[in-house]
Amino acid sequence: MLGPVILAASRSDRMRRLISAAPVTKQVVDRFIPGETVDDIVPIVEELTAGGLELTMDVVGEDITTPEQAAAARNAYLALIDRLAELELGGRVEMSVKLSMFGQALEGGHELALGNVRPVVEAAAAIGTTVTLDAEDHTTLDSMFAIHEELRKDFPQTGCVIQAYLFRTEADARRLAASGSRVRLVKGAYKEPAEVAYQQKHEIDKAYVRILRTLMEGEGYPMIGSHDPRLISIAQELARKAGRKLDEYEFQMLYGIRGDEHLRLAAEGHRMRVYTAYGTDWYGYFMRRLAEKPANLRFFVRSMISKG
Repeated sequence: MLGPVILAASRSDRMRRLISAAPVTKQVVDRFIPGETVDDIVPIVEELTAGGLELTMDVVGEDITTPEQAAAARNAYLALIDRLAELELGGRVEMSVKLSMFGQALEGGHELALGNVRPVVEAAAAIGTTVTLDAEDHTTLDSMFAIHEELRKDFPQTGCVIQAYLFRTEADARRLAASGSRVRLVKGAYKEPAEVAYQQKHEIDKAYVRILRTLMEGEGYPMIGSHDPRLISIAQELARKAGRKLDEYEFQMLYGIRGDEHLRLAAEGHRMRVYTAYGTDWYGYFMRRLAEKPANLRFFVRSMISKG
């Protein structure tokens, strides 16, 4: 399996230097990360929203080693929110944040991350949108869920992400489905040990369906994070059986992957949200996109060969 190998490479400084230096890398990265600054990304936001799509924005970067870097990450999101306010797009664009960017892994990281993410959530609410807390590796999840619960006391629309490949997630889904929260379900994109996570695709897919059924039958707002045509069809059927209207759940897919499907689902009346990342610290995000799907890796390799 290439996925674990690629995920290991995502943590290698040597591989980072090698891949970053490859002449073809930038044009391939641009497929998934269409800009480095807010100014770069504004035309993309305007184009996608004009096409009937909604977005969730991610300022990429996870290698935070100082409180100052964590504060800078907070400020980057606040700048994004200011620009969305100018564009009057608060109702169409939310934000996704990784708490590692806000200092979660530093000394006193739980309180530091909560202190940094709260003003972002407050500012998002002020322009009519919200924030979703992305899930990272399993060792961070108790902290993430605790911060999610704390933020929802004042901002109940705050969302979170759960990962189907983790054994714990079915219990997490039952708890969250009963709480009325917004929950994005993904398969999972971190290298996790067999003690805590399913390792085989068919096991992950079956877990995904079980968890999605729990979310659809619950009181929360499910967000289906998948590009898998079969899982998308199953999600539509589960929503129908649960009596959900089209505005009572949504699909989410990554920018640069299955763009035609984004437009198809939106044209059918589904809420379709495009996960759109930008920023200069793109390496970790990019490598996980390669690990998630063999087609992404093939695209990258073909590009390197054709430009070699």
